[in-house]
Amino acid sequence: MGSERPHPESVSVELSGCDRHDAQIVFDTLGAYFTSDRSSGDVPEASSGARPTVWLGTFDVADPHEGGARPDAPARLGSSVEVDLQGGYWAIDRVRTTLESLFTVHDLSTVSGDQEKELHVRLESR
Repeated sequence: MGSERPHPESVSVELSGCDRHDAQIVFDTLGAYFTSDRSSGDVPEASSGARPTVWLGTFDVADPHEGGARPDAPARLGSSVEVDLQGGYWAIDRVRTTLESLFTVHDLSTVSGDQEKELHVRLESR
């Protein structure tokens, strides 16, 4: 029991390089598959100023919803979205596979640690 971690199946998702509409599409799409700290009506807020906006969410991939809430038509992004994923290897692979089933995914970089992995990808509509 001493080796248990609180949320080994959670993935931190950071979105950047996109507008709030595209951020909401990505979060809502992932939320159709995984439990999240973001509610379905949680609209990403854009900040004012010259600094880039980054949106954050955490998704628990241990018990997927199997896409039950997924709309019939694939989500269409207005432009590409930069996504940083951080979590355990198995959890990251599960989120990446889900994203790949819905969007075109371009791997940009990967950083592997002892028990966690960081993956930087770019999503585009199919």
